[in-house]
Amino acid sequence: MVEIDVKTPLDRFRRFIILNTCQSFMPKGYLHDPTIFPEREDEKARIYVEAASKIDLTQIRDIKFVKAMDVLGIIYRSKSGNTQLKWRQLRGSLGRVTGEASPNSVVNLLEAGVLTRGFVNKILRDVRERQQETAAAEEEVKNNNEYTA
Repeated sequence: MVEIDVKTPLDRFRRFIILNTCQSFMPKGYLHDPTIFPEREDEKARIYVEAASKIDLTQIRDIKFVKAMDVLGIIYRSKSGNTQLKWRQLRGSLGRVTGEASPNSVVNLLEAGVLTRGFVNKILRDVRERQQETAAAEEEVKNNNEYTA
């Protein structure tokens, strides 16, 4: 999992949620309306929009679409449980996304514009460095075991 802590506009985080959950069946009119959000009430795979005003529109599969005004926060938990993210309003439509994301969610965060290529490249560098450190440590343990055997 990848630790996420970035500032992003609400519309980009909305786009990420749609990419991760319902792009294939979300009505086109809803897709282009920035005030319509998907919600899911499953405790393990929850999507919750906290807003000053919310109106339920329709339910398709396990997703309920809501029209939300003055969004204060969004909680997103994937079905696999590997992604848990929160968007919290900082000022206007700008907010901070924090939490953990799976590799698939990182791709969708990049596609939605929440993450930049530079951020993803840094993540990849960090992963490579950790892998190299782990390989070096395993080699050292192996060499130490050969001396004691």
